[in-house]
Amino acid sequence: MIKLFVGLGNPGPEYEATRHNAGFWWIDALASELKAPLSLDRNYHGQVARTTVNGQTVLLLKPLTFMNLSGKSIAALARFFKISPSEVLVAHDELDVVPGQVKLKFGGSHAGHNGLRDIHAQLGSPDYWRLRIGVGHPGVKAEVINWVLKKPSQEDRAAMEDCIDRCLKAVPELLKGEMEKATMLIHTSQPQRPKPPRPPTLPAHGPSAESPGNTSKPA
Repeated sequence: MIKLFVGLGNPGPEYEATRHNAGFWWIDALASELKAPLSLDRNYHGQVARTTVNGQTVLLLKPLTFMNLSGKSIAALARFFKISPSEVLVAHDELDVVPGQVKLKFGGSHAGHNGLRDIHAQLGSPDYWRLRIGVGHPGVKAEVINWVLKKPSQEDRAAMEDCIDRCLKAVPELLKGEMEKATMLIHTSQPQRPKPPRPPTLPAHGPSAESPGNTSKPA
């Protein structure tokens, strides 16, 4: 089960609307959903919220160390509350996922993401959960830094906000440790369409279905 939810980003108004702050957007939405306002706690180098859901203590964190030192904040909070890496979920921007999509993943490499790189080092383990919020890729590796530090288009921002809202619906499953159910909810970008009703059975009399003269269509 998840006990600590973290959103990655950079502090300051100049970064607030940039792609690199997608994790901040998600944790702000979660804080609003849980009615758990974040407040500055210098002991953990970030903004922290603590609440209770169905008798379970839940912690929310926005590291204010800048992205490259995110692990410093997370490790300090996790150590104090005796939270293991497998009970941590980190929401972050993901270049390899398109805007409007999000992927839940456990463990693995940091794939060059500087925030994850520091979290790996500070926690001493890669075995934590990641919520990979798609921001898309500029297409050229040399442009990546400029890309993540710029604002997305209005269309991409709307798509990202939609996927953030969708992820909130999986929070009860994340808290219960039902990770397969949570993954299905998060990875399903659109609700399943109901099956169309079967056409009514044609009466026995009259032209048959194979008859060239039959032009009736199901409603």
